[in-house]
Amino acid sequence: MSYCRQEGREGKDRIIFVTKEDHETPSSAELVADDPNDPYEEHGLILPNGDINWNCPCLGGMASGPCGEQFKSAFSCFHYSTEDVKGSDCVNQFRAMQECMQKYPDLYPQDEEEEEEKKKPGEHSEEAAPTEVTATKEKEGSS
Repeated sequence: MSYCRQEGREGKDRIIFVTKEDHETPSSAELVADDPNDPYEEHGLILPNGDINWNCPCLGGMASGPCGEQFKSAFSCFHYSTEDVKGSDCVNQFRAMQECMQKYPDLYPQDEEEEEEKKKPGEHSEEAAPTEVTATKEKEGSS
């Protein structure tokens, strides 16, 4: 015997036992074609009408959370931008989104590349310090 869980019901699940004979009988279920204009269906990032699908898994949940409104504002601005350099008119919205995300580093960790860039200037100043010390010692030795 096998069982299935009935989806979409509130409360406890309903268990239905099925026999081998039940499985051998062809299904009489009719498939209904998807409605291409259903905003709740997954259509990718852009819906057929050109709107942004904020429920698209490709956004990784960025449209919700503490910075969801800032993300939506910046992304919408970019999507609908008509500037020659697309999105160049959205700097303020992206800045607001970035500032919001910096308040929540656990939810929005920075890219590894950005972390590497932050480390590089420190590494260069440490490398420069021994050179200055060496130059100072050479001057002291020559006097």
